[in-house]
Amino acid sequence: MVKALGVGKKFLFLQGPHGPFFDTLAAMLRSAGAQVWRVGFNRGDEAFWSDGATYIPFIEKQQAWPSEIGKLYRRLGITDIVLYGDVRFVHAEAIRAAQKSHIRVHVFEEGYLRPYWVTYERDGSNGNSKLMEKSVADMRHELAELDADLPDAPARWGDMRHHIFYGALYHGFVMLRNRRYANFRPHRDMTVDKEFQLYAKRLLTMPFRSAERALATRRITRGGFPYHLVLLQLEHDSSFVKHSPFKCMEEFLRVCIEGFAEGAPPHHQLIFKGHPLEDGRRPMRATIAAIAREFGVEGRVRYVPGGKLAALMNHARTAVTVNSTAGQQALWRGLPLKVFGSAVYAKPEFVSEQPLPEFFARPMRPDSRAYRDFRHYLLETSQLTGGYYSQKGRQELLRQVADLILAKQDPYDSLKLGNAAPRQHLRLVN
Repeated sequence: MVKALGVGKKFLFLQGPHGPFFDTLAAMLRSAGAQVWRVGFNRGDEAFWSDGATYIPFIEKQQAWPSEIGKLYRRLGITDIVLYGDVRFVHAEAIRAAQKSHIRVHVFEEGYLRPYWVTYERDGSNGNSKLMEKSVADMRHELAELDADLPDAPARWGDMRHHIFYGALYHGFVMLRNRRYANFRPHRDMTVDKEFQLYAKRLLTMPFRSAERALATRRITRGGFPYHLVLLQLEHDSSFVKHSPFKCMEEFLRVCIEGFAEGAPPHHQLIFKGHPLEDGRRPMRATIAAIAREFGVEGRVRYVPGGKLAALMNHARTAVTVNSTAGQQALWRGLPLKVFGSAVYAKPEFVSEQPLPEFFARPMRPDSRAYRDFRHYLLETSQLTGGYYSQKGRQELLRQVADLILAKQDPYDSLKLGNAAPRQHLRLVN
């Protein structure tokens, strides 16, 4: 009889993506022989965990968390922790305590290659990823014995409606049924009821926003003028907050418009593309218009609400971002790309180091061969097909991820040692 891979493993789940993904993954790990618990910090966490016997509510003040998590590790004999995003306070402290106790850390994040992939790494993601220290030359060396075709870059998000729905549902639980968790403080600088209102509004206005976006995109792509594309992010997103040089999004907007005014030819335009989950908590359109007027380029700067990116990307001259994962769609198309923050793809072979005015005036193209090797490396290591929010996406993801979590080596070490598992990167999720 084959020994169950999870025997002896004791997992502690912390906060995950909105929805049932973590609960379903935990059930699979239990079926593999592991023991699993979940710490919840609010009613939304509790609502998406089906096994009440293994649910541990944290109802103390946040200041108590760093000492309490260490005690919990010791009491339960935890061997592994699983979490989504590594920089929010409760996760950063949990990782710090886990590393002191030699507990394995499994980090999920949105895909570096969105929308049909998610990210799974150990110890850290984004600016804390092992990718930050790995050169393209290192990656090429480790890929030398592999020979696989790469899939085309997808052009749309597979489960955006599900993502928004679960976000609204989660914040609804926290807003209406959170009495037990009176000490809970969200990791974002906004009240829970306001978060819920924004998610609900976003869900209800999707058809109107889609029509507005389609009209604005058509005007640009059929306008017959060259343009540069700025890929915006959420100001409260962890990548922007923790891994960028800007204190707020307005600082980034100002840098982009000033560089454009100084360096771009006068017949060029600058297009700001909103994030797909931009919810109106910041008046992006009005802020961009005001800064454009300040620099005398108000007739050459436009804003397009978030959504599908391919149509605008296909006709752009260059792309600029802080550290959005959408930057990789620009690189896949061979577009010159300027990056301001820390990003796993910010390698000198394919990200411009030019000052922004010079970049807009005479952009240097990326080394597309180097980027293809980088992308190939991601697909063989940290990128898993599927998604967190739709049922099809979860099914695709769960076929792969449990074995990776239970493996002795992380995906990077497995590839380096020549024993990487077969990957499912050719099947796409609708």
